[in-house]
Amino acid sequence: MKNALLTLTILASLCATTLAFAGSDDAKWVAKCIADNKDEKVSIEVITKYCTCMNNKMDDNETLSISAWEKTHPTEQAACDKESGWK
Repeated sequence: MKNALLTLTILASLCATTLAFAGSDDAKWVAKCIADNKDEKVSIEVITKYCTCMNNKMDDNETLSISAWEKTHPTEQAACDKESGWK
């Protein structure tokens, strides 16, 4: 039941933020980022804001996942941490 609720929350968050995406596969990348961060001790809303922010900073032709890309872009990561309220 807990997993079902988490899944529904993630889907609702994605639906709410999908309109802000420019590329067709952005929702897929953000969903992967959310899944990668599901065990963090922050709310799903903060994770969704962070992942959306990071996705928006990435080039549309980027092939790395958000989780991989953030490791090589600390300035963007810090900005999205702040914007999302993560830190």
